[in-house]
Amino acid sequence: MGKTNKNKQRAEKLRRTIDEYRYRYHVLDDPKTTDEIYDSLMDELRRLEKKHPELRTPDSPSQRIGGMPLEKFRKVTHKKRQWSLDDAFSFKQLVEWEDRVKKLLLKQSISENVKYVAEVKIDGLKIILDYKNGLLVRGATRGDGTIGENVTENIKTIQSLPLKLGEPLNITVVGECWLSNTELKRINSKRKKDGQAEFANSRNAAAGSIRQLDPKIASLRRLDSFIYDIDDLKNQKSKNIEKFPRTQLEELRLLEELKFKVNKSYKLCKNLKEVKELYESWEKKRNNQEFGIDGLVIKVNSKTQQEVLGYTGKSPRFAIAWKFPAEKTTTIIEDIRVQVGRTGALTPVAVLKPVRIAGSTVSRATLHNEEEIRKKDIRIGDTVVIRKAGDVIPEIIEVIKKLRTGKEKNFMIPKRCPVCGGSVKREVILDKKKGQSAAHYCANPKCFAIEKERIIHFVSKKGFDIEGLGEKIVEQLIQEGLIITPADIFALKKGDLEPLERFAKKSADNLIVAIKNSKKISLEKFLFALGIRHFGEEGGVLIKNSILDENFQFSIPSTRDNFQLGEIKKPADLILYFDKITISSLEEINGVGEKMAQSIINWFDDENSRQLLKKLSNYGVVFLREKKVAKTRTALDGKTFVLTGTLQNLTRDQAKDLIRKAGGRVSSSASSKTDLVVVGKDSGNKADKAKKLGLKMLDEDGFLRLIK
Repeated sequence: MGKTNKNKQRAEKLRRTIDEYRYRYHVLDDPKTTDEIYDSLMDELRRLEKKHPELRTPDSPSQRIGGMPLEKFRKVTHKKRQWSLDDAFSFKQLVEWEDRVKKLLLKQSISENVKYVAEVKIDGLKIILDYKNGLLVRGATRGDGTIGENVTENIKTIQSLPLKLGEPLNITVVGECWLSNTELKRINSKRKKDGQAEFANSRNAAAGSIRQLDPKIASLRRLDSFIYDIDDLKNQKSKNIEKFPRTQLEELRLLEELKFKVNKSYKLCKNLKEVKELYESWEKKRNNQEFGIDGLVIKVNSKTQQEVLGYTGKSPRFAIAWKFPAEKTTTIIEDIRVQVGRTGALTPVAVLKPVRIAGSTVSRATLHNEEEIRKKDIRIGDTVVIRKAGDVIPEIIEVIKKLRTGKEKNFMIPKRCPVCGGSVKREVILDKKKGQSAAHYCANPKCFAIEKERIIHFVSKKGFDIEGLGEKIVEQLIQEGLIITPADIFALKKGDLEPLERFAKKSADNLIVAIKNSKKISLEKFLFALGIRHFGEEGGVLIKNSILDENFQFSIPSTRDNFQLGEIKKPADLILYFDKITISSLEEINGVGEKMAQSIINWFDDENSRQLLKKLSNYGVVFLREKKVAKTRTALDGKTFVLTGTLQNLTRDQAKDLIRKAGGRVSSSASSKTDLVVVGKDSGNKADKAKKLGLKMLDEDGFLRLIK
């Protein structure tokens, strides 16, 4: 045997042995060797690879720490959107969630029992990992759910994550990066000794570590991980994995088989009573763990049921986070000030004597409106109980009236805007759940605060995400008269910025580049950026999914007219669309209510809004879109389909996609206007109604033949 082959075999054996020791130590917590032996083998491997660089492989343990420090992190687009979970703070809210789940399933004629998988909710930083042919090729942060940051080199330093899988899979997994409490104490002790600020909690420390530009610093923090989800799995090269897991339980077990570190505390629960028992058990022992826990995540176990339930604009309907009770403490209200938001709403804010709670120091709490202040009898100078859960804004829940001195002052909403001096109008709000309340608005549409907040909202991460254009810079540009409307941002030139305070040549260049790069934007983020009242991030996704077909052609919900508006490319194209659509059509979109629909129509009817869309188009703002697929006219164009029951070879979303690609539309209920009803297994009321109406009905095979 030649020396080259001998070295190659030695390197391969060293890599396999070291990786097995790593897995046992960092994942199974079952070390089979000492640190000294592990370090000795690593040292030998590094020396061998240094002497023979051709032997070095991307998955080598020696490659966990390497590379030069980065100048900045690259933005990356996730293959699948990273959703956030809705929260429940009581068992009652959990029961209400279950009622919605069962109601939605019954609506789709699915009546079988719902089981749940409950997992502890780790208070860490979400990470998304892509493996290609079994090799880790990218690690990213969640970011805004669509775009995150590439932190691959730092991800590699986490010893509990495999650089190479046992199967040559193309797979995307999702999990949590966290720092142990022991490690947090060690790091904070050193930071204190070095005169540096200590980390407030382990989550902040984990987030700060994974965003270090130098991976060597990240490696010293000894981060850990738990993986809990498979986002994407292409297993064409694996004989051992035949198909995507059919349940949440199977998914977790598959992750364990692939040698990811999975938190072992998950449990299959037959009902919410069992979920409650697990919750109470973890609530008692949460503070005795090495990792931070802020609640349970409850997911519907059946993947078929998950697919039927689907998503709202921001969250999966099949999962919810049941948070542990928020932390409480007392402090003093030193003042109450009024903030003016982008819609002109005047919001009272309590200025608190700074107090530490839930891992951070807080000095402010929102009071929502004048009604809440009156209801809770909140006064300036009061000692109050505040509550905070994780990242939730602090809330004043109680006034300790026994501690009053008589010097406390009542608060009234000002009659004039505190920013521009304009008149303030009172608007009564009716809510089915909360009853009647009132909000106050600045009546001056040119109010500086409104303009400033509108532009800050426009450039925020969930909007155009223009790096370097923060609140202070926006305020400065408005005061200098350089921007009046959001469209003016795209007319800025380097020469406008360089003379200003806070700007030098490089910072001016960077901002101009960031503005230029932001001109390509997804439709849902663009709609959110407009700041339409009653219309948030979720609304943008709902509208996009409902008004655009696969080829970025306009369509109108709930209309049988074969109406062609052409392709949507730029903001001004939206004017033609919203001139045609009605409030009732918008209300047909699941999740869009009367208030939101009316607000959308009002915004697009306004001449200032229309001028803004035209100016943005003229400055080169365009919508991101997938590669256009050539569309030909088919016999299914304009036909309305209804799906009922469970299909064997397709998920409901896949069936809907096929219908839309063929030019058809999907409706949630059968009527005389329905053209075709696709009937799957365990169909119920919809199929019966279709028969009574004499509608054309197809089984799954017939549907697939028709589509093809």
